[in-house]
Amino acid sequence: MPSDLAKKKAQPRKGHEENGDAVTEPQVANGRDTAEVDLLTKDTDVHIINLSLTFHGHHYGLIGLKGIENSMLLSAIGKREVPIPEHIDIYHLTRGMPPSDKTPLQCVMEVDNVECEKLVEFYKHLEELDADKAEMRASQILHRLGFTPAMQRKKLKDFSGGCRMRVALARALFIRPFMLLLDEPTNHLDLDACMWLEEELKTFKHILLLDFLNGVSTNIIHMHSKKLKYYMGNYDQYVKMWLDQMKRFHWEQDQIAHMKNYIARFGHGSAKLAWQVQSKEKMLQKMMVVSDKTLSFYFPPCGKKPPPVIMVQNVSFKYTKDGPCVYNNLEFGIDLDTQVALVGPNGGKEVNSSEAIGRYHQHLQEQLDLDLSTLEYMKCYPEIKEKEGMRKIIGPYGLAGKQQVNGQKCQVFLAWLAWQNPHMLFLDEPTNRLDIETIDALADAINEFEGGMMLVSHDFRLIQQVVQEICQTITKWPGDILAYKLHLKSKLVDEEPQLTKRTHNV
Repeated sequence: MPSDLAKKKAQPRKGHEENGDAVTEPQVANGRDTAEVDLLTKDTDVHIINLSLTFHGHHYGLIGLKGIENSMLLSAIGKREVPIPEHIDIYHLTRGMPPSDKTPLQCVMEVDNVECEKLVEFYKHLEELDADKAEMRASQILHRLGFTPAMQRKKLKDFSGGCRMRVALARALFIRPFMLLLDEPTNHLDLDACMWLEEELKTFKHILLLDFLNGVSTNIIHMHSKKLKYYMGNYDQYVKMWLDQMKRFHWEQDQIAHMKNYIARFGHGSAKLAWQVQSKEKMLQKMMVVSDKTLSFYFPPCGKKPPPVIMVQNVSFKYTKDGPCVYNNLEFGIDLDTQVALVGPNGGKEVNSSEAIGRYHQHLQEQLDLDLSTLEYMKCYPEIKEKEGMRKIIGPYGLAGKQQVNGQKCQVFLAWLAWQNPHMLFLDEPTNRLDIETIDALADAINEFEGGMMLVSHDFRLIQQVVQEICQTITKWPGDILAYKLHLKSKLVDEEPQLTKRTHNV
């Protein structure tokens, strides 16, 4: 079920996708290849019914209550556990490139003999790969994902896991498979790279199935009760459709209640009125209004503190003694009413303070012992003494049971953060491994939080929902996040001729 913020953001759209009508049995557009199944896959938690994929440049965004289910569906398709024509080549991006002595550029261009044979067989027009310009194109993709010419010549073993994941993403984009499966492709990317990736995927000519990217999706596949339901349009249009459907459902319920009240007071009056009541009740029973269980995050009241809560004066920073200054003579204050996003290239945006703050960063998940249950993890903190107190903390975050999955890791730390009752929230990429509904629930909680918040995120939707100010690194941006997004688009266009010339000379 869409969150309150998602409902507010839903706006009517023009064009043939405006209604976003759901189809119980997906239709085949233009009569091209489809794959339809009715089976329980080897990943037995995902029951795929009537899967229909149309290879016409459709970009399917996956949404559902549990991000793990989306990942399992992509895995089932990637492993061909559902019938897919053999002439369709599939590239499923699941992990980063392994450490090696190869450079990022070599890894992107590297295609083994088996893959070469498949590409020759699968593609009718080999010019799609632009073989004569392959190195230049590979270098351009890496540059857009944050790799400078010097970084492109470094050995892969010298990069972090996040950087190697970006190399794997560059490789997937370079190959241009007929079916591309992307599970949270924006993780480890900054806003500049996210903006480029969004524009790049919009032009993808074949089928694209990804774990949600609103600006790219032309269709939505909603997972509910282990079943798939298809909708035309992106997530905003899906939310509008859902609101219209709920409005119709509640109106019909009111009509039935009014008729029943009339009959109770004055008798049936006529057989026609009684028939109308029965007819409407049968119609409501057939109406399928999807209502997923949604999380409701909560950060407790933090009390008042006089401004500024945090004051930064004359602060400079560089990574090495002889390196350039990332920041120089910074001076700014943060109050309880501060809601600001730091945007810019990855790295150098972390903020530290000795104040009473709740700090969430993307590497916290790496510290979580996967053998611990949620309650066992909370017991690691002696301040939380009673089991009931623990349950009270983790309950609103949808946490229960012993098994930890990727999305639940984030929720464990957010629950722990809320327990600290902070005055300030410092959130560094809090949306990694969270599904769209959980992200919207987090946005609701941030907006209701009485304290201040500084956010580093690649998620345009989250920034748009919760942030009052945008800082381009530490220089205040004069507009909102949508204006900044337009700025990035304009910069992409302006840089293209120079980038082409630069990579041509490499």
